[in-house]
Amino acid sequence: MKEIRWGIIGCGDVTEVKSGPAFAKATNSTLVAVMRRNSALAEDYARRHGVPRWHDDAEAIIGAPDIDAVYIATRPDSHHDYTLRCAKAGKAVYVEKPMAMTHAQCQEMVAACKAANVPLFVAYYRRAMPYMLKVKDLLDGGAIGRVAAVQVRHFARLPPVGERTGGTLPWRVDPAFGNGGIFFETVCHAIDILDFFFGEITGTRGFAANVAGAYPPEDTVTASFAFASGVTGCGLWCFATDRESDEIEVVGTDGSLSFHPFSFLPIRLTRASEVSEFPIVNPNHVQQPLIQTIVNELNGVGRCPSTGLSAARTARVIEEILKDYQAAVRR
Repeated sequence: MKEIRWGIIGCGDVTEVKSGPAFAKATNSTLVAVMRRNSALAEDYARRHGVPRWHDDAEAIIGAPDIDAVYIATRPDSHHDYTLRCAKAGKAVYVEKPMAMTHAQCQEMVAACKAANVPLFVAYYRRAMPYMLKVKDLLDGGAIGRVAAVQVRHFARLPPVGERTGGTLPWRVDPAFGNGGIFFETVCHAIDILDFFFGEITGTRGFAANVAGAYPPEDTVTASFAFASGVTGCGLWCFATDRESDEIEVVGTDGSLSFHPFSFLPIRLTRASEVSEFPIVNPNHVQQPLIQTIVNELNGVGRCPSTGLSAARTARVIEEILKDYQAAVRR
């Protein structure tokens, strides 16, 4: 198999441990160059991570003849533009989540990559993590019988006061860089993993509110959803409460299974009075398993489980959940 040569556009925090080092550590993969608009930070990243070269212009990555695939690790408001430019240049694309600002943009990205005959992958890396694959194995193996319903709960505290004052908001809750604050930027991981386990969500209804008033987007969301597979579900997300917790519980005809898509506490299987726990250790670079599937697919071996098509479905669900609230805010 050939060595897949990578370039990174946007070497910020997410690339320090979660993703960046994995491009050099994955089999048949190498990181050739990184780009950041701040040249000093780009140079510093390249030096610390042993990357051969750095740039402060994205075109130096997109147009480089020695780069096969580009990882776009910038904020969501630039994903659409960079993806279209990479596709036009004939580069395979791996873009961070959320895939784009809107579902329509996601569709345009998928269409552009299809027209250019280049693959499009999205960083919903939980689809390849050992923790989530164990959950999938238990569900697919009938550990709780036939799946009937799923319930999602995710609670978090408000960002520290110092991050919400002084005229500058963290980008995740700044409306200029997202369509739904922490819900838009974070909860997509949970929605995507449900798509991975149970298939496409075909019906959605959501309600949202800004309870604490600490930043412009909503901080509390409830939703119900139905999958084409017949499974139904509901969710409650509150990012203005007094604690940090996350859990997804799947109820079946013979028991239940609970897991934690953010804290990764042990998976718990309950059947009658019997409880079994499965503690799964994550890899140091959590995106490495997914990156390996991309490298393998580019070499003609297997398929990456997170594509532009699957990620666009997640974007559509998030947009549907928030649409009534956002329409009311615009009025």
